[in-house]
Amino acid sequence: MKKLLGIFYHWFVSFTSALYNFYPSRGLVVVGITGTKGKSTTLELINAGLEAAGKKTALVSSIRIKVGNKSEVNKTGNTMPGRGVIQKIMRQAANEGCEYVLIEVTSQGVVQYRHEFIDFDVAVFLNLQPEHLESHGGFENYKQAKLSFFRYVNKQKSGKNKTFFVNKEDKCADEFVKAAGKNKVVLFNKSDTKTNLAGEFNKANVGAAVAVLGNLGVSDDVVAKAMESFGGLSGRMEFVSREPFIAVVDYAHTPDSLRAVYETVTGMKKPKGRLICVLGSAGGGRDKWKRPEMGKIAAEYCGYVILTDEDPYDEDPLKILSEVEDGLKAVHLDKTKYEKILDRAQAIKKAISMAGPGDGVVITGKGSEPFLHKAKGVKVSWSDRKIVEETIQRLAK
Repeated sequence: MKKLLGIFYHWFVSFTSALYNFYPSRGLVVVGITGTKGKSTTLELINAGLEAAGKKTALVSSIRIKVGNKSEVNKTGNTMPGRGVIQKIMRQAANEGCEYVLIEVTSQGVVQYRHEFIDFDVAVFLNLQPEHLESHGGFENYKQAKLSFFRYVNKQKSGKNKTFFVNKEDKCADEFVKAAGKNKVVLFNKSDTKTNLAGEFNKANVGAAVAVLGNLGVSDDVVAKAMESFGGLSGRMEFVSREPFIAVVDYAHTPDSLRAVYETVTGMKKPKGRLICVLGSAGGGRDKWKRPEMGKIAAEYCGYVILTDEDPYDEDPLKILSEVEDGLKAVHLDKTKYEKILDRAQAIKKAISMAGPGDGVVITGKGSEPFLHKAKGVKVSWSDRKIVEETIQRLAK
């Protein structure tokens, strides 16, 4: 009964907020992007292309909320905000003359009906990897939440033509194509379009953006220029330093994304340089299965690892680090090649102080997130990038 009441609550909030705001999505071109990783980058690439074409846009991502020329950090704590926030943003967008709204669609957002009563024109599937397994009760349920978004868009009877974009290189591609029904499906893959984005994994994000923009009528020349001039996102493979050593801040919150970041920086540092890694784990109380896996990957790539705090919430942070350490031990990483520093700021400072010419420092887990979440709901203002910058400046004096 409690579960049913919860479902009704979320559905009712979505319905009433759409009604209160006069169903704003009906007068907008709405693009929804789902997948495990790359949503924020792909969304911003599409936004860059539309803006380059002279279009007025709004967007909702894990990083920011933007309406027209106004942009602010997303401090809601949710990539896909609830309580009617998205409907309100779309109403503001419509009132201010925006033509397009771009939305990151998350699995938790779908489970809580935050996508309901939004009239999507475009649905994009990027990739699927194990994530949020504990909250969803397993990978299959997680996948079904993502598929539910496609099925929802497929069944909408608003009169709009729906177009679905699917990464044909993902192992779940066929299931998403099927979920799109008889609507138009565009398959995309990695693109070699010129861009400043580092990492092989970003080629798929660019491929998705190029495909969507082309479908929306943006010319090839405009798309190419937008992709090339796009400077990247805060906290997503963000290079805070390139010389005398590389220092990268990245969100990397899954084993696959962590491996991709390590591989990218390994290929960029000097051959004899070390990879120095600052590593936490997923937030306390969730996705505990990832902890030893992240440790194993760090042991495989990093010359030195500093385990540190990362959103422990109400869980014992030392216990979290111990479980990540289990992964290091499983790969038999020498104890002289890693340490635990619970204070995240001190851990970052230690990593930067250790770096020499040709080394690479990789700080993962927080990306651009503005808060560190502690026990009893305590939130500490945070910026990995700021700490890196301040430490480099201090050491340079």
